[in-house]
Amino acid sequence: MELEAQFKNAAKAGRELNACSDDKINQILSDLAEQAVLHTGMLLEENQKDLARMSKDDPRYDRLKLTEKRILDIASDIRNVAGLSSPLGKVLNSRELPNGLKLKKVTVPLGVVGIIYEARPNVTFDVFSLCLKSGNIPVLKGGSDASFSNQAIISVIHQVLLKHHMSTSIATLLPPNRESTEALLTAVKYVDVIIPRGSQGLIDFVRQNSKVPVIETGAGIVHTYFDESGDAEKGRAIVNNAKTRRVSVCNALDCLVIHQSRLTDLPFLVAPLVASGVQIFADTDAYSALENKYPSDLLMRASEEHYGTEFLDYKLAVKTVAGIDQALDHISTYSSKHSEAIVSENEENTELFLRTVDAAAVYANASTAFTDGAQFGLGAEIGISTQKLHARGPMGLEELTSYKWMVKGDGHIRG
Repeated sequence: MELEAQFKNAAKAGRELNACSDDKINQILSDLAEQAVLHTGMLLEENQKDLARMSKDDPRYDRLKLTEKRILDIASDIRNVAGLSSPLGKVLNSRELPNGLKLKKVTVPLGVVGIIYEARPNVTFDVFSLCLKSGNIPVLKGGSDASFSNQAIISVIHQVLLKHHMSTSIATLLPPNRESTEALLTAVKYVDVIIPRGSQGLIDFVRQNSKVPVIETGAGIVHTYFDESGDAEKGRAIVNNAKTRRVSVCNALDCLVIHQSRLTDLPFLVAPLVASGVQIFADTDAYSALENKYPSDLLMRASEEHYGTEFLDYKLAVKTVAGIDQALDHISTYSSKHSEAIVSENEENTELFLRTVDAAAVYANASTAFTDGAQFGLGAEIGISTQKLHARGPMGLEELTSYKWMVKGDGHIRG
């Protein structure tokens, strides 16, 4: 089918979906969760075809990989979305004007949502479930690295839609080529918003070339500042979790910023990273503190390029600062405004950090690994927005809505 016809059908499917009851939507989602698990063998087989084309050393390999547990987790997230309240039809404001006109400001879907993403097949499930629940129509443009996986997933979604006598245009997967991307970015007649998920390069390309409005889900260049008063045990656990839990995700730690008075604690703080083979790129002071106390083959001297880098790998930069002001300056310079954390027992410094750091999610004495829609109680997420217009942070159901004014009169005309 021609791309324009697919876009047109997607826009038309929006009317069908908006006429669908929330109960039916929940039934579709529940069935999809069940079918995802029942089709685990097929999904893993198709996913393996994608994995076979990618080096295991590629940082994207972990993102691409599906496992039985991950499919069970995906199904659980879909059920969680089904269990959430509909974000649609909420009255945000109501009033009656002196002339008798009755006004209501009511939440509505964004419309047709174009999602451009790379080697993350779970996004196909997540986006569909969130869009369906919020009355939106997803047009999905996955990367070629995950083409077999995405085709398998969309086939399961379409089977469930057909079972419920719904149009398969409610979920569209475009071919994994550049032409599809270009067509989607210029489909101003049919597509209401584009949400890119992936590398900074992808996000920059979409922002620079899209004629459709864009919500950026930016790269995660993530810092944790270990303050002068930081608790070493807390810091050790937080740094290890934020760095090694899943290195390929956007909330993973990239740079540990440490107060110079606590350099003697640095070997203790990073010791658990050895088990995961984390390479450390340390500035001069941090290098001296770690020399002969961290494996020499994993300890390197930092250069400017290591700061402001989203590693997506078992790599960590370390920066020494003289105080919280210098830490705030460093984070401000290199942050992607995704997730930032402080480890501190000083309430004044903690509040200063939380209040002044410009990021979508700011933490005190907690791992940045929590920046996630499911962890925030949103069921799942369509991405982590790092911009300030419309949505910021994990984008769940509420962030996939806009609003319109409903006005009722009785023959009113304006003089």
